[in-house]
Amino acid sequence: MSRLSESMKHELKQIQPSSILKFNQEISQIPDMVKLTIGEPDFNTPDHVKQAAIRSIENNESHYTDSRGTDGLRKAASKFLHDKYNVTYDPETQILVTTGATEGIFSSLTAMLNPGDTVIIPTPIFPLYIPDTLLNGAKPIFLDTSDNGFILSPEKLQATIEANKDTVKAVVLNFPSNPTGVTYSRSDLQAIADVIKQYDIFVLSDEIYSELTYGERHVSMGELLPEQTILLNGVSKSHAMTGWRIGLVCGPVDVITEIGKVHQFAITSATANAQAAAEEAFKNGPDDGVAMRKIYQQRRDLLLAGLKEAGFECASPKGAFYLFAKIPANLNQDSVAFCYELAKEAKVAVIPGASFGAGGEGYVRISYAASTEDLKKAVSRIQKFVDAH
Repeated sequence: MSRLSESMKHELKQIQPSSILKFNQEISQIPDMVKLTIGEPDFNTPDHVKQAAIRSIENNESHYTDSRGTDGLRKAASKFLHDKYNVTYDPETQILVTTGATEGIFSSLTAMLNPGDTVIIPTPIFPLYIPDTLLNGAKPIFLDTSDNGFILSPEKLQATIEANKDTVKAVVLNFPSNPTGVTYSRSDLQAIADVIKQYDIFVLSDEIYSELTYGERHVSMGELLPEQTILLNGVSKSHAMTGWRIGLVCGPVDVITEIGKVHQFAITSATANAQAAAEEAFKNGPDDGVAMRKIYQQRRDLLLAGLKEAGFECASPKGAFYLFAKIPANLNQDSVAFCYELAKEAKVAVIPGASFGAGGEGYVRISYAASTEDLKKAVSRIQKFVDAH
């Protein structure tokens, strides 16, 4: 007798465990490894945020909250998003607090998709959107952006929508981008918005790295196309709170209502003291990310210079904390094989570009959410590895 849902078995067979986590786990067994693999801030959560969580525990705030999130957190998040990105969301009806942006992505796609729908996913991209699409019986349509500086062109988007307009339900945007560090300017986004507004489709806009931009202010798709945008954000990257698992989903009232149903049945509500911490982060630490951003930029510049000297070309990183580096032509162009060689011989761990979809092969993703000391050590080891090959 089958132990799995018959309707789900087909979808599950299409999905494999995360290749990023698998690779990271395997190379972690190698002694003296410099790991530039996982996208997690190496900073501590700000003290005032931690104290807010402690007070919440001491005040016995240990019960279920409103499934949408506490009033205080939703109001603080609404003000933060408005002040930072000129987006307007009613905290009562248009903001949902999720257990990280990860759950927000899953709940949003689950509420949105029907079997047979299609979702346009520009690549290279953080791969989570792909299994979530497949689990809901929908089909991803991949658009390789590597020939356009890793930016989705409005022309390619429009042609793809037109070719699939009977099935397209949504377009995914992830910016600043994981894995490339590339982000969209206001004019880039406006051109995409002008295409999307011609169709009855959504844009799932994952802007979790919005506070980590270098040289230009982040522009949100929620400002340009509010009636069709499902905006994802949170405190994981802006306040070094990945383990607290607090994300936000924002959008039109009717859409958030339906996403809220999936969210409620899946998790009931986010953890009470983590919500208290996030409220403090948004309310009294809106610029906590600024100091981190300055250090990230210094690390980015250090890594860029070192990789350039070693013969790597990098996409122009203007946000997040990743470099997407092209493997030099004289080295193994299979990104998985290259990364294993680098890990075993040079004891530097980076993620194969192939993990991020079409356009990623021949590249590696390098996280500079690591200490300056580790980055200097990594650059020295990479340079020696390249010289030896």
